[in-house]
Amino acid sequence: MRPRLATRWRAVVPGSPGRTPPGAPVLVGRGLTVGYAGRRGRVRPVLAGLDLSLRAGRMTCVLGANGTGKSTLLRTLAGTQHPLAGSVRLVGDDVAALPASERARRLAVVLTERVDLGVLSGWELVALGRYPHTGWDGRLGDADRAVVRWAVGATASTAFADRNVAELSDGERQRLLVARALAQEPAALLLDEPTAFVDVAGRVELFGLLRRLAGECGLAVGVATHDLQLALRAADAVWLIAGGRVSTGAPEDLVLDGSLAAAFPGSSLRFDPADGGFRPVWPTPGAARLVGRGPAAVWAARALERAGWSTVPRPRSRAPLVTVTARDEPHGPRWTLDDGRAVSQHRRLEDLLARLGPAGAG
Repeated sequence: MRPRLATRWRAVVPGSPGRTPPGAPVLVGRGLTVGYAGRRGRVRPVLAGLDLSLRAGRMTCVLGANGTGKSTLLRTLAGTQHPLAGSVRLVGDDVAALPASERARRLAVVLTERVDLGVLSGWELVALGRYPHTGWDGRLGDADRAVVRWAVGATASTAFADRNVAELSDGERQRLLVARALAQEPAALLLDEPTAFVDVAGRVELFGLLRRLAGECGLAVGVATHDLQLALRAADAVWLIAGGRVSTGAPEDLVLDGSLAAAFPGSSLRFDPADGGFRPVWPTPGAARLVGRGPAAVWAARALERAGWSTVPRPRSRAPLVTVTARDEPHGPRWTLDDGRAVSQHRRLEDLLARLGPAGAG
């Protein structure tokens, strides 16, 4: 069983996770307009009139199509880009007015841009997160080194922390960047596309880690991401950007009220509210009755749809001539195909589709 992250953190830095009560606002935007100021006083607002807050102990995911303003919003909340109107407050203080060192003690940011980290080892990279807490000479004390060890362990980075960062995989490097952010002991953590260069397994692990950090350490975590299905599973709240507006709420509510489907329009894709993902729209000239439940039926439906067969659970007035029965058995799935002429058994969907043939082929 994994040790709780908060227990380990409190053992190193007593009281750090409890600075803000769970659910309390940590990073707050009020009347916020974000965008770009050009020459001659011209401004280009991207999002306007926003009232948003990241709360302690909760993970918020920022979703939206490319170009909708996710990164612009995060930079404004982080204080690296000035708002066109409104204010951003971090634990009660104006972000823009905070000295850089104090802001770094309260807020950590992990960006998606690749950074040349030279010949730093993993440990040295994570130790950079302690400099907001050190004196003018930047020397690490015993307490600083303890926090660095905690951050490396919390992100499961110990096995490769001795290596040169340039030799690491994208996923390993991203874990160390998160560890560096944790070493700052922030109240809030902002991440812009943290899984952009990470493989599928690494993405799942990283989202799981961020959720644990929020829940167990009391961090307010904000993540801009394109990983829609992971975000819907991991986030406590979603900020959904579409059409210059931001809809907020629990991910399930934004799925069920149609907001997510409307945010990503396209004639070649459709949003499936049953599994929280997008599917390509294939022409389906044929209809097949699909009988069964569980993984065998789910994947059969996808395979049939790709081959041009829409699936129906029961006969209608004009019942389809093709019936596929899906069963999950101890030795693996089995599909029975009745195409109106013969009945055949299949252990692989590839074989079933080959026997069935494409829909509309006559």
